[in-house]
Amino acid sequence: MMPFHSGEIAVQTRAGVREDAERIGQVICNTVKPAALSFLSVQQMAIASTIASNSTIWASLLTGIPGFIQVLNEQTIEIEHTSNCTDILHQNLEINGEIGLLIIDLSNRKRLRLNGNVTIRQPEKLQIQIQQAFFNCPKYIQTRYLETSAIAELPPPEIHQRNALNSADETWINQADTFFIATANSTQGADASHRGGYPGFVQVINSQTLLFPDYAGNNMFQTLGNLAQNPQAGLLFIDFEQGHTLQLTGQAVILWDTELLSAFPGAQRLIEFTISQLIETRNATPLRWEFGEYSPANPTSGESRKREDL
Repeated sequence: MMPFHSGEIAVQTRAGVREDAERIGQVICNTVKPAALSFLSVQQMAIASTIASNSTIWASLLTGIPGFIQVLNEQTIEIEHTSNCTDILHQNLEINGEIGLLIIDLSNRKRLRLNGNVTIRQPEKLQIQIQQAFFNCPKYIQTRYLETSAIAELPPPEIHQRNALNSADETWINQADTFFIATANSTQGADASHRGGYPGFVQVINSQTLLFPDYAGNNMFQTLGNLAQNPQAGLLFIDFEQGHTLQLTGQAVILWDTELLSAFPGAQRLIEFTISQLIETRNATPLRWEFGEYSPANPTSGESRKREDL
């Protein structure tokens, strides 16, 4: 099976990294390797990419107790999550079983991609047949540590839907050092990925437009390859200190040659994201994370490298 579809190949070719991509792409397989078992046994967080009935794409947060993702066999996993049961992920999976998963451990900058199809769907349990599995590099992941104190009584989620950013959303995004992006393609399904940088690396252009950089990565270009084929995308911002989430869906365009690049240190390309809908969920998860340090891979900018309030 070809590891890459036509959109990925087109982006790799334009970026001049086709040979590197073919070599690195050999890590992609359709089974869960033994190395992933110990990693999954202690994880409590995953990002899921799903596709809505109107073809929009959404990124959702899934959480659970340590080891909430179980490997049933080398091609099947089961997720017993305690996430918000009203999340749009559930209605999306009723229509389309394609799912992209990014299981990420912020404390040690490890991340695993598991993409496939949901074969059994229950309110708090998903069984997934794996089609793609591979570990990603640790670049641009800011370390965060799960706080040990559990919140016994979490208020019920408060859900607010809008078609554009309000001022609080803009502040949230302007201060973010991390977000997650969901994309999909017609041949290999849904995919979820991570993006990170110093606060301010995502710029709010107006209430319906964001601009963010594409830094040097593993040269496989799954996310940009998907966007070259299908511009629909979903973004997820997490308030790690308070457990809130901000989910955006819309369309993304790759800007290859733009004078705006100079405003984004280290950027090789820019992505312009136009928002069509957003969902803010307060109290989305009982988990809380404490900030550790910025990734040493973050491109240098004129901004402070430290959090003065920690």
